[in-house]
Amino acid sequence: MIIVGLTGSIGMGKSTAAQMFREFGVPVNDADEAVHELYRGEAVAPVEAAFPGVAKNGVIDRAELSRQLLASPGRLRELEQIVHPLVRAKEREFIDRHRAAGAPFVVLDIPLLFETKAEGRVDQVVVVTCAPELQRERVMKRPGMTAEKFAMILARQVPDSEKRERADHIIDTSDSFDVTRAQIRAIVDRLRAS
Repeated sequence: MIIVGLTGSIGMGKSTAAQMFREFGVPVNDADEAVHELYRGEAVAPVEAAFPGVAKNGVIDRAELSRQLLASPGRLRELEQIVHPLVRAKEREFIDRHRAAGAPFVVLDIPLLFETKAEGRVDQVVVVTCAPELQRERVMKRPGMTAEKFAMILARQVPDSEKRERADHIIDTSDSFDVTRAQIRAIVDRLRAS
């Protein structure tokens, strides 16, 4: 089974690309979705212990956690040390389940693939990209997004140009959904052929 890592900087269209892979019948494991589940389950107690006041009604309040991290950006590493091993355990369960079911390939949607050295866990890397001005426009439309928060997120991410250099496949989402879908279909066809 081929393990494909899907990544791209914030606002590049990675979630849209992941959904299109699903539409072509490809199993996709979403790391962000796993974090959301963990923030309602097994990560609540350890995250609350490290960041008192972020748990509300048994769920991690992402806005409060974000506020604490903006106040102390150095503590992000601490959060990652709690959450990343839990996310990887869910990822392994996903891979094992689909390998047992005979899937020819799966996609792991990993926002910080290069930043967390996850490329060693995948066979091929797909990078989603778009024009920088389109990226900024998309990101600034998100609820609660500020220029400061966007800058902090970008500072943590490997530059788009470097991601593209390290990719096996590139999807450019600057154009229409149909153009993006055609690029994804071509990748899916190549993977199925191999």
